Amino acid sequence: MEYAGAPATGGQSGKGVAWLVPFVVMLFFAWGFATVLIDTLIPKLKGLFALSYAEVMLTQFCFFAAYFIMSVPSGFILSKLGYIRSVVVGLVVTAAGCLMFAPAARMGVYEGFLLALFIMASGITLLQVAANPLMALLGKPESSHPRLTFAQAFNSLGTFLGPKVGAALILAGGVVALPDASTMAPEALAALRVKEAAATQTPFLMIAAGLAVLALVFWFARRTTAVPKPGKAVGLGETLALLGNKRVALGALSIFIYVGAEVSIGSLMANYLMSADTVGFTAEKAGETVALYWGGAMIGRFVGGFLLWLTKKPGGLLTLFALGAAGLAATSAFSTGAAAAYAIVAVGLFNSIMFPTIFTLAIEGQAEKTPQASGLVCMAIVGGAIIPLATGALADRFGLHMALLLPAVCYLWIAIYGRVTSRPAAVSAVAEPMPAQ
Repeated sequence: MEYAGAPATGGQSGKGVAWLVPFVVMLFFAWGFATVLIDTLIPKLKGLFALSYAEVMLTQFCFFAAYFIMSVPSGFILSKLGYIRSVVVGLVVTAAGCLMFAPAARMGVYEGFLLALFIMASGITLLQVAANPLMALLGKPESSHPRLTFAQAFNSLGTFLGPKVGAALILAGGVVALPDASTMAPEALAALRVKEAAATQTPFLMIAAGLAVLALVFWFARRTTAVPKPGKAVGLGETLALLGNKRVALGALSIFIYVGAEVSIGSLMANYLMSADTVGFTAEKAGETVALYWGGAMIGRFVGGFLLWLTKKPGGLLTLFALGAAGLAATSAFSTGAAAAYAIVAVGLFNSIMFPTIFTLAIEGQAEKTPQASGLVCMAIVGGAIIPLATGALADRFGLHMALLLPAVCYLWIAIYGRVTSRPAAVSAVAEPMPAQ
């Protein structure tokens, strides 16, 4: 759950603002924590509004659609306000989205939750467009692969702790399947829905309070002159023009596919673990176990960051990790009981290095076109909106086990991309623009 935007221009390296590093790291943690709460929100909303898997995946659609819609506007905001002020705006918008969970819960309206998620994600999009390149300014360009991987390990810490908090506050009372509307008076059904929805607002209100404190910290730091100004914002046309570059185009496609696979598994996992043909966990226990999926990504990032630094072969390592994820997802799809549960949870360990490695491979060698390349990769995060919908539709038709084959196929593509970029000749080739048709 960690996506990057356009880097700065100029020769400054961000010296003199090292004190900002822990606060930027806290941003990584905060948006990871907020994003992954959706995984524990999904089973609650599914029961609360009697939704199919495809319908409940609209939560992820509304959340990740914001990346596609708001990435380019976020680039303009960044160019006008600079890094620090953009972070402040992003924090305020994210907090506003979190606060909207309170009226959504009080009204007991599904569309209210979807709107809150979209606004929250719009703020997170701006945070990521600003914070990722801001972190990149605080180190040497040649160490970008391991540095971003290590930094985003703290994002994974947030995604590890988020499901635990969500399980304790959202799923502790279980998942209540409301009676059929034809068997209950509309007023009584609405009252029961509001009562059950009340549990969903508490963690998001807590997040809003924490984000407000962070916003104050960055507001007081807004006048610092040590942070370089961001590059000039570019329009949608200039960004899409880079699809003619094989390296960028394949990287953006890989981000689209990877984020979709990661989000699909995380979103369905609680219901999967509650299923009688896996381990039949209670809703709270299943929510807590989802934390292990994200915790594996956290551990994998620390280990993977070291391996990237040691081997200097990001493409080859990406292929190995992707094959591991594909094998585990397929194993879970064709297994039952504890084996199915352990296999799908372990996928998180192999997810670990994928986003930062794909991202840095995609924008390598783009020079002055790096801002456009970054924007295109950020827009490709919309895969988290599209692929989970398809996975949910498969789950409705063929069951949760068979639905896992779609993420497995996605990981196979990531393995191919890693293999292509690991060959020196291929790396040079994909850096060249595609010939005009």
